[in-house]
Amino acid sequence: MAYTIAIDPGHGGRDPGAVFEGRQEKDDNLELALAVGQILEDNGIDVVYTRMDDVYNTPFEKATMANNSGADLFVSFHRNAMPTPGSASGAEVLVYEDAGVPAEVARGVLAELAEAGFTDRGVIERKNLVVLRRTQMPAVLLEVGFIDNPQDNQLLDSAFDEIAQGIAQGILDSIHVEAAARPENPQETLYRVQVGAFRESANAYDLLNQLLAEEFPAFIIYEDHLYRVQVGAFARLENAIRMEYTLRQEGYNTYITT
Repeated sequence: MAYTIAIDPGHGGRDPGAVFEGRQEKDDNLELALAVGQILEDNGIDVVYTRMDDVYNTPFEKATMANNSGADLFVSFHRNAMPTPGSASGAEVLVYEDAGVPAEVARGVLAELAEAGFTDRGVIERKNLVVLRRTQMPAVLLEVGFIDNPQDNQLLDSAFDEIAQGIAQGILDSIHVEAAARPENPQETLYRVQVGAFRESANAYDLLNQLLAEEFPAFIIYEDHLYRVQVGAFARLENAIRMEYTLRQEGYNTYITT
């Protein structure tokens, strides 16, 4: 089964994150997350996103989207800030517990970011963050430099492609170690119920929020230039069929995919 990574561009919509001289964290997060996600896809990874444009979802909703997608790893993109602008610089990675896959991914990414020019501020345990505590798969939160540090901003802007490639490479190197240790299991195919496919992201997110409001386990996959709204990730086909029947009873047009 293909390895799936849930990519979370932090903040969004009415939540700009940290702001410095008009620069908003949510914009940097989205640009970098999409670039890294594309590199991962180019390397055969299935990628799902908590957002692909400027929309807001709560941290709990983001964790729920990732859980619903059946992802193997969750990566949240952020930028740091301090009460006194310019008083700190560098990159760090937050994890729920500094062990296992999150620790491997964190150190792999930090090594690449240090190579690109960021100071390595290390791996930090944060047990109070919803996107680390509520996700059911290994999860990391990247703090890619300080948005209130002009030198960090200049580095991100001037070496953007190198940084995106480095983050993706750090993730790939780490998960290949873990994936190689997992036995192949042909029964790991997951069945999903697709409810809609849109070229405009706004339409997809309208449908996603409607499904989530009705407590369906919905998420979005961007594939072949379409925003695909899907529900559930079922190991057994009969469970997907039940979900499809329920959705159709609620008036949705559906089909089952893998």
